[in-house]
Amino acid sequence: MGAAVGEWFLGRARGRDDLRVELVDLVDYAFPARFPEEPTDEMCRFAGAIERAEGFAVVTPEYNWGYPASLKQAVDYAYDEWHAKPVGFVSYGHGACGQLAAAGLRLVFNELRSVTVRNCVAVDLTGPLGGPALERAAEALLDELVWWGLALREAKERRPYVG
Repeated sequence: MGAAVGEWFLGRARGRDDLRVELVDLVDYAFPARFPEEPTDEMCRFAGAIERAEGFAVVTPEYNWGYPASLKQAVDYAYDEWHAKPVGFVSYGHGACGQLAAAGLRLVFNELRSVTVRNCVAVDLTGPLGGPALERAAEALLDELVWWGLALREAKERRPYVG
């Protein structure tokens, strides 16, 4: 389901004139099984993608009230690159629609000195993907990411971020 949810949201983001969208899909990276002493080329490539971006919409499933270990591992391969950038969540699952995974990720990104936005997209896997409510949620999330992205860009131009 992750690919379907991600593609659906990507379509919404690419349909906007105020965004330049780059997909960073973890399946495209060959990360090591353990955190190595020195960063691998793949870790550096991932960190470079994070560095280039001014904001993020993280698409995550929820498993047993949490996010997948592979997502946490990838997030940890960058550090300074996440600082002072907005992060929003597109979550999916049964029952809580992935919102518990997103809540856990908010703590992680807070520690990384990112700004997590309030609006989110929460997809219930027992229902259809799309529809007016999810469309509105996607637009609200994207609007907030754009606002914070521009505000943080302007702030960093005036005063370098120190963490």
